[in-house]
Amino acid sequence: MNTKFYELMQGTSPVANVIISIAFMLFLGFAMTRITKKLRLPNVTAYILTGILIGPYCLNLISANVVNGMEFLPDIALAFIAFSTGEFFKFSVLKKNGLKVILITVLEACLASILIFIVMYFMLHLTLAFSIVLAALAAATAPASTMMTIRQTNAKGDFVDTLLQVVALDDVVGLVAYSIAISVAMASMGTGNGVGIMSVITPIFINIIVLILGGFLGFCLKLLMASRSNDNRLIVSIAMLFAFCGICAILDVSPLLGCMSMGMIYINLTDDDKLFKQLNYFSPPILLLFFVRSGLSFELDALVDTSKSALAIPLIVVGILYFLVRIIGKYLGAFIGCLMVKKAPKVRNFLGLALIPQAGVAIGLAALGARTLGGELGQALQTIILASSVLYELVGPACAKLSLYLSGSYSNKIEDLVTVEEVDDKGEQKSSLELLIERINKIQEELPEHTNPYSEEENAFLEAAEQYAAIGARRHNGR
Repeated sequence: MNTKFYELMQGTSPVANVIISIAFMLFLGFAMTRITKKLRLPNVTAYILTGILIGPYCLNLISANVVNGMEFLPDIALAFIAFSTGEFFKFSVLKKNGLKVILITVLEACLASILIFIVMYFMLHLTLAFSIVLAALAAATAPASTMMTIRQTNAKGDFVDTLLQVVALDDVVGLVAYSIAISVAMASMGTGNGVGIMSVITPIFINIIVLILGGFLGFCLKLLMASRSNDNRLIVSIAMLFAFCGICAILDVSPLLGCMSMGMIYINLTDDDKLFKQLNYFSPPILLLFFVRSGLSFELDALVDTSKSALAIPLIVVGILYFLVRIIGKYLGAFIGCLMVKKAPKVRNFLGLALIPQAGVAIGLAALGARTLGGELGQALQTIILASSVLYELVGPACAKLSLYLSGSYSNKIEDLVTVEEVDDKGEQKSSLELLIERINKIQEELPEHTNPYSEEENAFLEAAEQYAAIGARRHNGR
């Protein structure tokens, strides 16, 4: 451990300590993505590994005071994630897709949770609070890895359409499952002699109130955005999310469902997806700090040291079982769901492989769960989720790519990408070189024009900057 550097940081002023620590977290998190990018791993993996490396078990660059002082990050990070999730809940899309995708999503998410709960509570005899919260976390997936793989392979077809719809709804099921599970968990820890009906109903009722409040704030956000410039729209929306997180912290309840409801109501009332793009472009530094901090909180020695675990068995055993059983649950749930709605065999057989990744939402929920459960039980929960998330992000993209290939959603053969006539006008067979040239030309013709070098999120920010500059110019000329 880098004790001298740690002591030097501790000896500086608190302000300098915090600023330098945040700079380290941001820069080193970015630097690690340069390595993981070569390995084709998602950025989340890089951020978690950065936290572990600069944490107390390796370089020890960040003081415990800074880590403890950033306890608000999980709430803020998950507020952005949950609000963005609400964008996928357009009523028109839900009506168009019907109940098929919803049924598949509920089955694959819930079966994974049920299997985890059976293994943890009935087989390993762990506490009800720990088992039910860990089981709820199993429902969530990480759509970023899957969507990245789809873009890389340019995959298309019914399999891809079903997969995108399922991963969009998957985290919503996870958020609802967590809200119910944490209510039951706290009720079981509070009563001591079992779970009373009222002790479960009361926190669920509070979550329903938060859900309604979030929807109301989504309506208020729509009214506030009506006459705002693009730069002020970003300020108002962030202020609204922060204020709602603060209200939920006062009530000691998760802001997840409320923020999701806020995003859902806003998108359905306005159909304004530009705000979501602006927030997505603003949020990466916040998410980076959150994931790096999660890595800093990761207790490596707790995986094998039973004396540091509240579960009486090594966490590594619990983690391995969680890792394997969740994969089985996701695959079986997706298979049964597709079978019930009569999806094609290629969709039914391989959809579960693409639902393995787990990162952002699960890590954020684990951080909230750790804070809510408290003590060694909460730390054990976060340790298992962080460790398994790294494994999932290592194997998940490869499994997603394999599922796309086996389902026939993409091909590496150029002759499968486009079709051309193999004989000329005279009826003679074309040479291999002629066929290759024709295929390349046809692919180029089908490619869309791309004159704008910026992403949609960058365009949203650039439009806001241009509008702000135009307003400033008008004010200046009006003098």
